[in-house]
Amino acid sequence: MNSELRQDLVSGDWIVMAPGRGKKPDEFTPKPQKRIRAPIQGCPFEDPQKSGNEAPLLVYPHTKRTHTSFSAKGASVRSGVGVYPHRRSWKLQIIQNKYPALSHYDGCARLFKRGPYSLMDGRGYHNIVITRDHNKNFSHLSSADALSLFMAFQQRYRSSLKDPCLAYILIFHNWGPKAGASVYHPHYQMIGIPVIPPDVGHSLDGSAAYFKKNKKCVHCAMIEWEKKNKRRIIFENKNAIAFAPFVSREPFEVRIFPKNHSSYFENASVRDLQSVVSLLQKSLLAMEKRLGDPDYNFFIHTAPLRNKKRYHHYHWHIEILPKILISAGFELGTGIEITVVDPDEAARILRNTK
Repeated sequence: MNSELRQDLVSGDWIVMAPGRGKKPDEFTPKPQKRIRAPIQGCPFEDPQKSGNEAPLLVYPHTKRTHTSFSAKGASVRSGVGVYPHRRSWKLQIIQNKYPALSHYDGCARLFKRGPYSLMDGRGYHNIVITRDHNKNFSHLSSADALSLFMAFQQRYRSSLKDPCLAYILIFHNWGPKAGASVYHPHYQMIGIPVIPPDVGHSLDGSAAYFKKNKKCVHCAMIEWEKKNKRRIIFENKNAIAFAPFVSREPFEVRIFPKNHSSYFENASVRDLQSVVSLLQKSLLAMEKRLGDPDYNFFIHTAPLRNKKRYHHYHWHIEILPKILISAGFELGTGIEITVVDPDEAARILRNTK
């Protein structure tokens, strides 16, 4: 296959598809490496409160002083504000980051000028979501615990809607040092910020433009085309689909969508959430097995917190970016990524989990 430039249907960004750069797709799958497991002793997330963190904002399962917030088959999350969980009783807790990127305080961030530059106070919040088992990352959680984690994300997200100063919340997971994880113990992050991030803004604008022109959700159009084409679908169930996007920014990039159109992650039904979580676990397990257990990032893209009626055209989803290659001069100098693995081949490799 000759190299070609492909334009993202949503953002309008270009990428270079160059699968003929001297290697077969399988040769880009790293040889399995033994992941270095940090010892439990001294881990700051093994006993967060003993390590100097405040009482959790939310804890699961409940103690006598907590109450059930919601439940699903085999999964539930309870509010634990102000409750210090027994050191061995909790399975999940959300705490405030001791070293936050943004700080929470009364009042909204001020927008001001310094010379020709626009500035804003670093007002927001930065939470850490910790799962109990030191050695079980997301793909190895039980299906019930994985669903509970996402329901906890939802609950914390919904509580943040009360803060009029926030514009967007990003939920993400860094796994491994190459992906930016400084602590081995599996944990997830939620950062609320007073502005809409540029990458999300480009997606929102592109989605709105496509809807205005075609009277249809751009992501629904992508899903429809992938289902018809079939070559890039990795996993699928009744309510969700995982595929290697036709315009992949990175080798083995995966996106997971609920099939039912929904703009807001916080409004996703338990049924859709369960289906998406199942495919997320399967996709990450496939990467672990077929790509040599690479470090990775995954994150949730959803519509912003405010002006709810404005973003009816958007479709929330999850993106997974394994750390296979490092961006070099061309990518950094142009903002155009070079992808060396055809997404058709990437999907074939990840589907082959035998």
